[in-house]
Amino acid sequence: MTVLPLCIYNPIVDGTVRRRIHKHTEGAFEQTEDLLAVEKKLKVSVNGKEVLRLYCTPHMVKELVAGLVMTEGIIRGNWCTDRMSIIYGDEISVDIPAEGEVAAEGVIATSGCVGGVTFERKEPFDTVKDTTTVDRESLRYIFNDFQARSDLYKLTGCVHSAALSDGRVILSFAEDIGRHNAVDKVIGFALLENIPFPGKIMLASGRISSEIASKCCRWGIPILATRTAPTSLAVEIAEKCGVTIVGFVRGKRFNVYTHPERIA
Repeated sequence: MTVLPLCIYNPIVDGTVRRRIHKHTEGAFEQTEDLLAVEKKLKVSVNGKEVLRLYCTPHMVKELVAGLVMTEGIIRGNWCTDRMSIIYGDEISVDIPAEGEVAAEGVIATSGCVGGVTFERKEPFDTVKDTTTVDRESLRYIFNDFQARSDLYKLTGCVHSAALSDGRVILSFAEDIGRHNAVDKVIGFALLENIPFPGKIMLASGRISSEIASKCCRWGIPILATRTAPTSLAVEIAEKCGVTIVGFVRGKRFNVYTHPERIA
């Protein structure tokens, strides 16, 4: 039997490594290879001073940092993503030249996986008064399209995905080992490409926590749909902020937890 190397980077599929494993089938072990999603530590600094660390899938890093920094209001002043430096290695280091203050106080661990972070907010969100509606067939169609794009999940089975849609097509799509990261990447892409958030639908593969509901409230995204379920606090936040949460989108069924008037 050929002995396979323990773990090597896969040059064909970005974001994966090959790992030698012993697969158990029908009462016996077989030595084979499996693809694993790459997980990297990301260190974010502003003007050379580290402000946070998290773990992520090492692609769409620029979008991830832009989405996180803008959503959480970490930098109070002018900054430009084009001047952001990104160094890839065993860890990923990002430095953002910026003017003004760094508001990294109140950092808390999220309920997400792999060390996600968010920041405690003191100011309330504006109510989302967007009157956008989506019919049931369009929601099912766009969600099926969303799930079909999850290539890294199909290869590894261990990442989450998120997308932004106008109800007809997918405008932004991202995958990451963290649910919050995937949403931040989608938001960051939209910000960098000047895609407005009113009238859009946020699609997610995992559970909807309070942090993800808050991100949609922050940007005025009126509809949030997931394959699984929301938490009680996510529903409470969405109800107060005016965001529609749709859960368990599977086949021809789904549950609407808040503001059902947007589902035609």
